[in-house]
Amino acid sequence: MLLYRRGAGGAVEVLLGHMGGPFWARKDDGAWSVPKGEYGDGEEPLAIAHREFEEELGSPVPASDLVPLGELRAGAKVLTVWAAEGDLDAAAAVSNTFELEWPPRSGRVQEFPEIDRAAWFGVDEARGKLVKGQVPFLDRLAALLAT
Repeated sequence: MLLYRRGAGGAVEVLLGHMGGPFWARKDDGAWSVPKGEYGDGEEPLAIAHREFEEELGSPVPASDLVPLGELRAGAKVLTVWAAEGDLDAAAAVSNTFELEWPPRSGRVQEFPEIDRAAWFGVDEARGKLVKGQVPFLDRLAALLAT
C-alpha cells in the first residue's frame, strides 16, 4: 500500500518504512520500502495489503479509495501495490517483529521490528530512499496523479 498525501504547496509526499533488523540498521538510501507482505495461492492481494500495512505501521490504512498501481517483479517477488490518499502520524508507527539468529552462528535469537521507523518523503527524495525494485511504483503514482 503506497500511502500519499499532499504537503505544503500541494507537493506529493509518500509514506515509507525503513526496513528493520541488523542488515539495514546502518543504511538509509535504498533501505526504505512500501509497506508490503507476501501472499500465497488463494489469498486476496488487496486483503493482504491491508493486513501488512496494519502489521508494519500499527494502524489500518487511513483511506477507503484505493487505486491499483499494478504489479512488478522485484527480485524473486512479484509486488502488487495500491495507492491511497490519506494521512498517518509516521512517528507513531509501531511494527510487528521477526526473529533472527544474530550475530550469525551465535545461537542467540533476537527479535527485530519489520519496519523500525516510518517517514514521509517528497517523491523525488523517495526515489533515493526506496529499494530499487520499488521505484517504478513512484512513477506510476506520479502518472496517476497527473491525469
